Amino acid sequence: MKLPRRNFLQLTAGVAAVPAVSRIARAQAYPTRPVRIIIGFAPGGVVEIVARLMGQWLSERLGQPFIIESRPGAASNIATEAVVRAPPDGYTLLLVTAANAINTTSYEKLNFNFLREIAPIASIIRHPVHPSVPAKTVPEFIAYAKANPGKLTMASGGIGATTLWRAELFRVMTGVDMVHVPYRGLAASFTDLLGGQVQVTFASVTSSIAYIEAGKLRALAVTGATRSDALPDIPTVAEFVPGYEANIWFGVGAPKATAAEIVEKLNREINAGLADPKIKARLADLGGTVLPGSPADFGKLIADETEKWGKVVKFAGVKAD
Repeated sequence: MKLPRRNFLQLTAGVAAVPAVSRIARAQAYPTRPVRIIIGFAPGGVVEIVARLMGQWLSERLGQPFIIESRPGAASNIATEAVVRAPPDGYTLLLVTAANAINTTSYEKLNFNFLREIAPIASIIRHPVHPSVPAKTVPEFIAYAKANPGKLTMASGGIGATTLWRAELFRVMTGVDMVHVPYRGLAASFTDLLGGQVQVTFASVTSSIAYIEAGKLRALAVTGATRSDALPDIPTVAEFVPGYEANIWFGVGAPKATAAEIVEKLNREINAGLADPKIKARLADLGGTVLPGSPADFGKLIADETEKWGKVVKFAGVKAD
């Protein structure tokens, strides 16, 4: 049977529209089962706290459990690869951190391309860190370090940890010489830091504020562009070293081919959470500042941070295994 050309074209257009309608319908119904948010660090730290806070919000808004799954190791690369290899259906998400941008260049061999294989959904929070040092001001510290090259020991959470790269950026911009002492995680370094076996670390406000308030650690400065609401009397490094900025930041990503409708739905709900007074207050308690925006905004943050830390890694000449 031969169909008139007009009828044939109408039938073809109708068939072509079916996948799009089905995709939109699936996105509208999403989620219909539990969703996993995979984090690349051990439970108990600020990464898990942020993930659980947003997971609870999304569960309440979308009517399905958002389960936090910890897959620590290789500075979050194990978790990232698990999400890259997951089906792009919106049911496996990644809690993205600054480590992902740094790992792109600090690791010579990765089984994935983060920028190409993870779709940015939404940024959540920007979080300053601080160096604790045996000096009272940043200029005093720089002067002491330059007068005593190689005598200051700097603790990090290990090769590839963000604590190392924040210190490397400081070293690059000031010319100080510190001996790097890697630990198996930042928590392990605090014992020696408190005991005086190491003198310096670039730790998150969340992990160290209790020690600062108890007078056990001295916060010399915060590394964000602005002062921290949690430590308003502590200056920024940039007040003494113009241009220095090194923040922790968090967001949510998904496998690259995840439907745009699902990405937009999650972005909308996460931004609603960041506008909620209770969520904002809880994130402020962690020493962070909410970072709402579109998927494109988060993608630009990731790209900019990747470029920035790539230059630091190249200059420092340090590579993670």
